[in-house]
Amino acid sequence: MAPTPAKDRDRTISMAAEEEIMSVLKERLKEISNKTPVDKQENVKKELDNFYRLYGKWRGGITDELIWDKIRPLPESMLQGYSSLRKVDEDDHVGISRLLDKLVVLKLNGGLGTGMGLGSACPKSLIRVREESTFLDITMAQIENLNEKYGVSVPLVLMNSLNTDSETGNALKKYKGFNVEVLTYLQSYYPRIERETLLPFVKDYQNIDSNEGWYPPGHGDLYESLYNSGVLDQLIEKGKEIIFISNIDNLGATVDLNILSHIVKSGCQSQFIAEVTNKTRADVKGGTLIEYNGCVKLLEYAQVPKEKVDDFKCVKKFKIFNTNNLWISLKAIKERVVKGTLERDVIVNHKALDDGRNVIQLETAVGAAIKNFSGAFAINVPRSRFLPVKHTSDLLLVMSNLYNLEDGVIAMSPDRQFPSTPLIKLGPDFKRIQNFLKRFQTIPDLLELDHLTVTGDVYFGRDVSLRGTVIIIANHGERIDIPCGSLLENKIVSGNLRILDH
Repeated sequence: MAPTPAKDRDRTISMAAEEEIMSVLKERLKEISNKTPVDKQENVKKELDNFYRLYGKWRGGITDELIWDKIRPLPESMLQGYSSLRKVDEDDHVGISRLLDKLVVLKLNGGLGTGMGLGSACPKSLIRVREESTFLDITMAQIENLNEKYGVSVPLVLMNSLNTDSETGNALKKYKGFNVEVLTYLQSYYPRIERETLLPFVKDYQNIDSNEGWYPPGHGDLYESLYNSGVLDQLIEKGKEIIFISNIDNLGATVDLNILSHIVKSGCQSQFIAEVTNKTRADVKGGTLIEYNGCVKLLEYAQVPKEKVDDFKCVKKFKIFNTNNLWISLKAIKERVVKGTLERDVIVNHKALDDGRNVIQLETAVGAAIKNFSGAFAINVPRSRFLPVKHTSDLLLVMSNLYNLEDGVIAMSPDRQFPSTPLIKLGPDFKRIQNFLKRFQTIPDLLELDHLTVTGDVYFGRDVSLRGTVIIIANHGERIDIPCGSLLENKIVSGNLRILDH
């Protein structure tokens, strides 16, 4: 009998080791499930089963490693311009009502305001962003306006995390009289993997909101958690057909009747539509849609090989990026979740915990599911449909006179003579929202601003106007006060400046 080649022996040993790891993991997850309170066991088992499948895909090497040379820009058959969509007749209230009767709006509401210096107790959706209105206030006002105007009942679904669920629930009480049905559910929590052992280090499902052994596995978990919660079936039973998904901090992600009409009039043949928009230098790390092996595929920054990062950031090569505004068939979601055929690329995230432990988180992105749906394509939408508020520099834009707010819709002021938004860079002194707010007596007039850079200890008086390119740099240990009523146009201010009242 011929000896087994060394390469094949190594492969056999490797496969045996992987099988052993999967076997030990299965037992570990079973122990966790058995220690879970009886009323939660069923849901926890479903979550852990999903984690086990995700882990198996990772350990089996089925992570869809990209062959860079196979990446192609989206062809015209997969990318449609927004201007080519047939416009809805705004006077046809009956027709619009029929469209909206099929719709559900879902907001991803699992994030905290840590990017603006807020602690773990404050959901981002409860930050005040415009005229004392929070992200949640604006969302509720927008959907109530649709329901009142067209006599429909478009429900709002919030996918919460354990970090946001309790505070969001308290906030929802104030909308008791609103004409909006609100449904909430929790995204899953998966056990973190210890890098050394490749196994979870948690022993039970207790106190997972404060236990570093657990984590939310990214918004790609939306599909399974929506199904497991029972909310998906509830929506389908109500006759809903299409779900519009977006981040709650994207103030541009409003219900678009032209896109909705396009889906409905096609007989929902397109089961998944992703909104993309033209990439600028501010978006170089944003995920993009590509053609790969004849299919639409989401390519995230975290998936790009280090040696290809510069290629990925090239605006000429990758001209569009994913806004995370998605329109999906509810029945198609259920069909794929039930059959277990909803594949998404595994994103492997390495982290170091406060106790020094090195761990691995397996995550997925909601847009990565696009490759599973028939007739999937992208629509290149106007930039106005992507208005995220991630940092205080974004907050300054939406709080200013650049935008108007009416019926839950934020739109650029008609007084702005340029379609583009200004580029704003604020230094570390402005990062925390409390510090940011105290540095402005009133938000400056930004209607004619192109670029603003502010670093150091800088304060703005009332009724300040900024035009063109303005750069303000306070030297270390010094302070700059921009006087009330100042007009700065194409100016550089540096050193120190302080005018005191007398």
